[in-house]
Amino acid sequence: MIRTGGMMLARRLPWLALAASLLAAAFLCLPLAAAAQSSGKAQNAGDDISGSYTFLREGEYVQITMEDGKLSGYVSRFGDSEDDKGEFIDQFFDKASLNGDRLSFNTKTVHGTWYDFTGVITTVPGKKLADEGYRSIKGTLIQHTADTNGADKTTQRQVEFKSIPTDQ
Repeated sequence: MIRTGGMMLARRLPWLALAASLLAAAFLCLPLAAAAQSSGKAQNAGDDISGSYTFLREGEYVQITMEDGKLSGYVSRFGDSEDDKGEFIDQFFDKASLNGDRLSFNTKTVHGTWYDFTGVITTVPGKKLADEGYRSIKGTLIQHTADTNGADKTTQRQVEFKSIPTDQ
């Protein structure tokens, strides 16, 4: 029996259509799978740096929040000046950024004092998410204090802020 090219094509056409449909479906699903994978990663509690970290003295802390790719937070500390000694002061971040593991923030000025920080955030090997110090932020903290004439007096120091576990 002799078959013409048209008959051979007609017999293979359903298979070609099926293969084309499967390829199209696979390519359409790739972006959805990637989005699901990235959203799953963002929801992994171990990847989220949000939380409280120790600050300079017992009872003081840095609160960091990462939400929708934006970094915000504040420093809660005890006042040092004669006007605010012993008061608890919240100083919100004026600017903050996280690029990879590089963290930086500047606080707003409260009672003539503000802070600049640049450093690195890491996960400490051997610690679990529920452990104190699971994450560590090490870097340089500069405390700016305006004197009575408005001149900026700076104090620079190397610091380490450790994560404070939350009750889950």
